Amino acid sequence: MKRRTALTALGGIVAGVAVGAKAQAVSMPVIGFLNAASAEPFAHVVRAFRLGLNETGYVEGKDVAIEYRWADDQYDRLPALAEDLVRRGVSVIATGSNLIAAKAARAATTTIPIVFLLGSDPVKAGLVASLARPGGNITGVATLNAELGLKRFEVLHELVPATTIVGLLLNPINDPAFVELSLRQAQAAALALGLQMHVLHASTDREVDSAFSTLIQRRAGGLVITPDTFFSSRSEQLAALALRHTMPTVSPYREFVTAGGLMSYGGSLTDQYRQVGVYTGRILKGEKPAELPVRQVEKVEFVINMKTAKALALTVPQSLLARANEVAQ
Repeated sequence: MKRRTALTALGGIVAGVAVGAKAQAVSMPVIGFLNAASAEPFAHVVRAFRLGLNETGYVEGKDVAIEYRWADDQYDRLPALAEDLVRRGVSVIATGSNLIAAKAARAATTTIPIVFLLGSDPVKAGLVASLARPGGNITGVATLNAELGLKRFEVLHELVPATTIVGLLLNPINDPAFVELSLRQAQAAALALGLQMHVLHASTDREVDSAFSTLIQRRAGGLVITPDTFFSSRSEQLAALALRHTMPTVSPYREFVTAGGLMSYGGSLTDQYRQVGVYTGRILKGEKPAELPVRQVEKVEFVINMKTAKALALTVPQSLLARANEVAQ
């Protein structure tokens, strides 16, 4: 009888431990990570996002779980992916640097907190009431990358002043408001500098290849790449094509220069994703997105690749070298 009683008690303890472990696993918060791009080329920004979480005391697999949803550059998949995260019952949704992703998350839920990363004004995009007090269930980080279009044209023009024809690489399937803003900024920049601009649309690898062929046919002397997750994830392809076709090119992304591209002018993607991770962690700790002001990233990186400049037989003016945050040799 005593042996049976002991076994029963032991069984109760084991069952209690199992139930406790299950409850602990269930109670671990889950973050939904929604991104328009593909996982492999964005591995470095995921690490940056995790770093931001770590700064607020969260470690993936220990204190928090992350459900990743990648659209693989098929932006029409984002609404369904956002709805899937809502059904999963995640605690917070963090979206990548794409307006469509942010809008998809907001359309999917009005209760689950959302932290966005955006390359344009979130107020004008209709995501938040104001930068200081976003309201609702959404806040995030704004880089205003689209507004830097004029600067990208300026540095390209300063590097190749004899060029009168330039191309603008644009992804037509991005959010219409963002496409319109990027195009309007580029047209104003080209007009101010007296440049003839050709708009080239690309949303597939093949279209990216053909865009460079078109540039050569139109005798363009330079190319400006607009902000888009599709282009940032294809930095290696774009850098290789620009070098092969001897096309001076400026991108919003440092990753383009790291891959061998000529110049980049824009904010740091890794730092931006780190800040999204910080905000996500703060919300997990109980802060409300409505009361967290939208962070505006004012730091801009201007990077020049001198090895590529030499390969393109370009002499970089001292005025540009003096303004560069980094000169890669």
